Amino acid sequence: MNKLFLLDAYALIYRAYYAFIKNPRINSKGMNTSAIMGFVNTLNEILTKEQPTHIGVAFDHGKTFRDEAFPSYKAQREETPEDIRASVPIIKQIIKAMHIPVLQVDGFEADDVIGTLATKAGKVGITTYMLTPDKDYGQLVSDNVFMFRPRHGGGYETMGPSEVCEKYDLSSTSQVIDLLALMGDSADNFPGCPGVGPKTAAKLIAEFGSIDNMLANSSKIKGKLREKVESAVDDIRMSKFLATIRTDVPIDLNLDELKVEEPDFTQLAEIFTELEFKSLLDKFIKKPQQQPKVANMQLDLFAENPTNDAVNADFSSFESLKTTSHEYKLIETEEDARKLFDFFITKQILCLDTETTSINPIDAELVGLSFSVEEGKAFYVAIPAEREKAERIVNIFKPLYESSKILKIGQNIKYDMEVLMNYGVRLAAPMFDTMLAHYVLQPEQKHNMDILAETLLNYQTIHIDELIGPKGKAQKTMRDISPADICDYAAEDADITLRLYNVLKPRLKEADVEDLFYNIEMPLVPVLAEMEMNGVLLDTNALAETSKVFTDRMTQIEKNIYELAGHQFNIASPKQVGEVLFGEMKIVDKPKKTKTGQYVTSEEVLQQLRSKAPIVDHILEHRGLKKLLGTYVDALPKLINPHTGHIHTSFNQAVTATGRLSSSDPNLQNIPVRGEDGKEIRKCFIPEPGCLFFSADYSQIELRVMAHLSGDKNMIEAFREGYDIHAATAARIYKEDINDVTRDQRTKAKRANFGIIYGITVFGLAERLEISRDEAKQLIDGYFETFPQVHDYMEKAKQLAREHGYAETFFHRRRYLPDITSHNATVRNFAERNAINAPIQGSAADIIKIAMIRIYERFRREGIKSKMILQVHDELNFSVLPEEKEQVEKIVLEEMQNAYTLQVPLVADSGWGNNWLEAH
Repeated sequence: MNKLFLLDAYALIYRAYYAFIKNPRINSKGMNTSAIMGFVNTLNEILTKEQPTHIGVAFDHGKTFRDEAFPSYKAQREETPEDIRASVPIIKQIIKAMHIPVLQVDGFEADDVIGTLATKAGKVGITTYMLTPDKDYGQLVSDNVFMFRPRHGGGYETMGPSEVCEKYDLSSTSQVIDLLALMGDSADNFPGCPGVGPKTAAKLIAEFGSIDNMLANSSKIKGKLREKVESAVDDIRMSKFLATIRTDVPIDLNLDELKVEEPDFTQLAEIFTELEFKSLLDKFIKKPQQQPKVANMQLDLFAENPTNDAVNADFSSFESLKTTSHEYKLIETEEDARKLFDFFITKQILCLDTETTSINPIDAELVGLSFSVEEGKAFYVAIPAEREKAERIVNIFKPLYESSKILKIGQNIKYDMEVLMNYGVRLAAPMFDTMLAHYVLQPEQKHNMDILAETLLNYQTIHIDELIGPKGKAQKTMRDISPADICDYAAEDADITLRLYNVLKPRLKEADVEDLFYNIEMPLVPVLAEMEMNGVLLDTNALAETSKVFTDRMTQIEKNIYELAGHQFNIASPKQVGEVLFGEMKIVDKPKKTKTGQYVTSEEVLQQLRSKAPIVDHILEHRGLKKLLGTYVDALPKLINPHTGHIHTSFNQAVTATGRLSSSDPNLQNIPVRGEDGKEIRKCFIPEPGCLFFSADYSQIELRVMAHLSGDKNMIEAFREGYDIHAATAARIYKEDINDVTRDQRTKAKRANFGIIYGITVFGLAERLEISRDEAKQLIDGYFETFPQVHDYMEKAKQLAREHGYAETFFHRRRYLPDITSHNATVRNFAERNAINAPIQGSAADIIKIAMIRIYERFRREGIKSKMILQVHDELNFSVLPEEKEQVEKIVLEEMQNAYTLQVPLVADSGWGNNWLEAH
């Protein structure tokens, strides 16, 4: 059976681009590949999951008949983002390499091309799917022609005639044109009838059947609506013309051309390699177990060894172990290990790596050690499984690892440091981490070795799957592999890391980030390593009690909800909640709906409806408890390491573009602060037995950084005088004595203070504070009148970013902003917000890193046995021996408050307790 898919190219390209707008995909050449990657993934998803027999991709082409008839058509649209313009020719190359026809006709939009081909295909019985998020296509749907719309959050919905009619409350799909003509379209800039929305339009169409009949009988329309319609007759008729998708475009339905065929493997591989689509190369080329069937035949693009000989040259532009000369030697005896040590101890640098049984360093056992001191030459030392023998081998190299005269080079060296800690070895400075070096140079890009080798060395490394197999029950550990088979893989890691060092080291100086790298990022590595190894202790009894209390409360809340609703339903189902609140109880007249017609029941929406019905409060409380139980209360005990009895998070140093640390497995950065229920979680984090919990938190550090950067006299004065900055802000905005500021005024000023840093808009502030836009505008205007130099700083920050292409912190940490000069306002505004915020947030992140390093070093110098156990945003937490209480507090506050000299004091608030909640 024939199955045709027609794709609306630009609609999908734009959707893909904006889906990644907050976290764009940037390759090593600085190219934004978001649109290309998103489109290719969509194309691949259709081919593999839907398995069409025929496919085509339609593009707009040239100035259209609509532009000629109505010059204002789409005139208000923002200019196409430059990254999209650069992406479209490459997307067309990929489509052509896939042997998929590019469908375009001069003077027509993609809608018209698809409309014509879909109509022709439907008439001859071909099941046709129009892939687009555009609602206009509803007019084309028929028995054989369907809309295939991407859903928010993933997946697709298939819409036939009944679905279209139900969604828009129409009796015929052809009435979609009339609906659009009455509503108008702000995106395409055609007017419609002013003051007529979708519901009114649907009522008019239901009453009159069509626009033509409505206009012929407009005297029957009542009240002001009649005036609106009769005064907009020409606009309505023009809007109908513009909204009508043509089905008579001069293009033939050529099924032979549309038939799915094998791609041009060589060309696709070349394009993907140039774009640095590593995951797509792996996905498409290397994994035969994932081969999809297309058009009932195997698509060789996904084969490991495609039959086309040219494909074997896919990676000919990359060097590899097979194409480069190298000397890798396996060391299996203690005698040879000692000879190797004697050789290394005379060197000034040592590139190192470890092979282990686990990616979790807490439980990892050493399988081998890798070393390199010269490019192309490396050694792999096999480590026996028996602990005593293993320690003997490791101890041979201990003086190397702990030497202060030898530079140790590694890729993600923190992991190697922690594994070696398990064997009584403390990796000593000086150190150089190639992952972190690349991170400070290109924070937006990926920093794993495979990517760095390909992009910086033009080299393709051996993939771990080649040794241990893909993830699954059959996956081996490195202990299951013979040392001889591991040798090349492990030695190559050390060799490549050395080569990366030689490339990256000079670039640090060129980019003026040596100080950032050598004095902040590298000294932080042992600090984080020790924190991760220390871990955090949990009061499991308290968590169990909290779980019981929360569960009992949820049960009671459920009973209350069912009683108010009149029946039981699935409270966890947004769809069923919507049907109860809006379909049955009708708590509001005009509830929000998604594009699929489902009622919106997000937390944001329900918060706004709390006063409408008691059931809303209960549902919100139920959701909150369920989230706390699932994410923390019941989940955290399962993450306790059985060998240590602690939770060991990973602090990620090379993830965020701003320089802030993040944490994972588990993410302890998101432990809730606000609300009594959230505080119950913090209560369960406790110090070591016999110790006290100490917490120190920077007070409003980002606002203090803002005061310093802007030099605003009023803000500086408020901080220097020790005022409550939010009350002081409110006093100035509302022209009140600081003692007369109300709680509401302070809250609004606080939101303005923090909102301004993140580039909040009038609309955003109005939404957040639930106030009118006029009041929000007055608040923002009042803020800038109060702190005029803050506004000057913001404008200067944007200008500097435009001049240099990046924003930077006090310590020259850069946030590259290629979109800062974009002609597209949406894209440009996003970059401008980052230009303002990156120096503030990044400088605050750098300051707490400096504080952590200095605290760690003083603890070691002064013989402090208490431990730093957690870093959460602007807060540091410690497990402290009672006899060290005063000394620890003195060290921590001194180092935090003197980490950097600002025009205003750096202040850290602190507290003590038996758990995190009491101390914070």
